[in-house]
Amino acid sequence: MTIDRRRWLRFAAGAAALTALPGRARALDYPTRPVRIIVGLPPGSGPDIDGRLIAQWLSEKLGQPFIIENHPGAATNIAAAEVIKAPADGYTLLACALPNAINATLYDRLTFDFLRDTAPVARIGSDAFVVVVTPSLPATTVPEFITYARANPGKVYMASAGSGSALHIFGEQFKAMAGVDLVHVPYRGSYIPDLLAGQVQVAFAPLSSMVEQIRAGKLRALAVTTARRLDQLPGVPTLGEFLPGYEADAWQGFAAPKDTPAETIATLNRAINAALADPKIAARLAELGTQPGPMTPAAFGAFMAAETEKWAKVIRAAHIKPE
Repeated sequence: MTIDRRRWLRFAAGAAALTALPGRARALDYPTRPVRIIVGLPPGSGPDIDGRLIAQWLSEKLGQPFIIENHPGAATNIAAAEVIKAPADGYTLLACALPNAINATLYDRLTFDFLRDTAPVARIGSDAFVVVVTPSLPATTVPEFITYARANPGKVYMASAGSGSALHIFGEQFKAMAGVDLVHVPYRGSYIPDLLAGQVQVAFAPLSSMVEQIRAGKLRALAVTTARRLDQLPGVPTLGEFLPGYEADAWQGFAAPKDTPAETIATLNRAINAALADPKIAARLAELGTQPGPMTPAAFGAFMAAETEKWAKVIRAAHIKPE
């Protein structure tokens, strides 16, 4: 049986439009019910805030609620284990982030292999970190800080949010590359009051939590950890300008249980990348200190594998153990 040309052209045009749109047209197949996004950190954390922003956009465009659930504990391992055990149907997602890559080496007895047991969905982007020192420290540049630290081994205290945290790992990478001996001081609560008071002298900290103190002159920014200088601190150099090859940021994205249908992942990836291309979403992420960085599922998977290997070397070399 033949199809007349006019009907065929209408069908072809409709199919092309369906493929091009990541919005409601794609929702004919998926999703047909609410989608849970499990966050392994408390409300107010970077992955939580960015995840909620993307979840709201997805809810509006795909026609079903995307619901954020915070399941903190064990440095995000509880949330990862829960998602990995969930049905591979696209209705339970993980707001994955740098800690998942770190934990693969940091913890010896995990019940799962993050890279093996998850399917990469999409990358949101990354949060910049900045090297800050207390103004009383006699160093205004990275070379001056390195010189001072070498002349005072074991006398410069480096604050972090805990052993194995991004702040700790980024600092250990710096120590190894710069050849300095900084004393790591892990905090269970906020390290910022002690940093402002000069009880600890340096931190490799998220820009979002430091920018106001830097602008007010309460802390001195020596460098950013990203590959490029940042618009928020245009006069602050990168660490890589002094230590070639140094680059670190706190990335985040979404993953699903392994064996989740490829078409479901493709639908989510198209929608999330479309959200990142939305000027309103991009502007809001910029306000939060997140640089959008969309990737295909395959590229995101390769990126996570590279990050896992990169930080595994630092963890092993520094003999870092979880608290």
